Amino acid sequence: MRLTNLDLAALRSFVTGIDAGSFMQAADRLGRSTSAVSAQLKKLEDQTGSALVRRAGRGLALTDQGELLLSYARRLLSLNDEAISALQSPELEGWVRLGIQEDFGETVLAQVLGQFARAHPRVRVEGRIGRNSELREKLASGHLDLALAWDDGTAKDDDIIASLPLCWLGPAEEGPIPLWQPGANADQSEPLPLAVLEAPCMLRTIACTHLDQHGIPWRIAFVSPSLGGMWAATAAGLGISLRTPFGHPASLRVLDPASYGLPAMPSLGLALLRAPKPDNQISNHLAAIIRQALQDTLPAAWTMSQLKFTPRQV
Repeated sequence: MRLTNLDLAALRSFVTGIDAGSFMQAADRLGRSTSAVSAQLKKLEDQTGSALVRRAGRGLALTDQGELLLSYARRLLSLNDEAISALQSPELEGWVRLGIQEDFGETVLAQVLGQFARAHPRVRVEGRIGRNSELREKLASGHLDLALAWDDGTAKDDDIIASLPLCWLGPAEEGPIPLWQPGANADQSEPLPLAVLEAPCMLRTIACTHLDQHGIPWRIAFVSPSLGGMWAATAAGLGISLRTPFGHPASLRVLDPASYGLPAMPSLGLALLRAPKPDNQISNHLAAIIRQALQDTLPAAWTMSQLKFTPRQV
């Protein structure tokens, strides 16, 4: 059997097209013509002997074979990019200190540190998973070089790398949570129970402010110093929580605001912040890996969005 060498450029166009939702948008991202990108897709279909995509309304949908290839394509491209980075990057030596918001600690941190360590084995990385306020304080005091944190409205546009929708979360199983019922008499309705993080917490403030603006009574039912504790309380039905759809455990589900009379929530910017000192090559290379890891992990619509959270949205 003669083995076929898949075309990496075609694979990149394929992945970009699926992430973007159309090959026309993929062509814009890649700086190529739409016809050239379509030709690359045709080449992949010829190489694999399978149809990879099909029309679904105005968008694209993967066939079973396309879904299988997409998984392999991401891994092949990731390994290719890692190899190029390791070969072309200067031989760096030193250390860098990275802080990551705890929502991304379990998913992004391992991928980022592993890739960076393989590309730059002589660089020592010190990582910290923490709350937003803690990361910003350590960044300002020079105890961190980079921090992946929620934007509080002060980040520069170039620092915003994603915009994640906020959502209400409740137990995966329907439970007897005394949720606010739209149109109910406020004197007869139970206040909405909330599971929150200890103050100061930006998302806690956003949740309470939006509930106040919509005239929905609430109470703090559970307070935790860590995200894990808040997840456990929410899963147990002690209260609902406000977070993003990313990274929550299977024991929780996203609540439909209209079904529970809850306010719809804005998106929240995710920023990659740097310490107030001159850039250095180590930080630059680590920042590039973080950006790529998030682009690979988050839905394309979140990384493409230009929406930015500001205090006026609260």
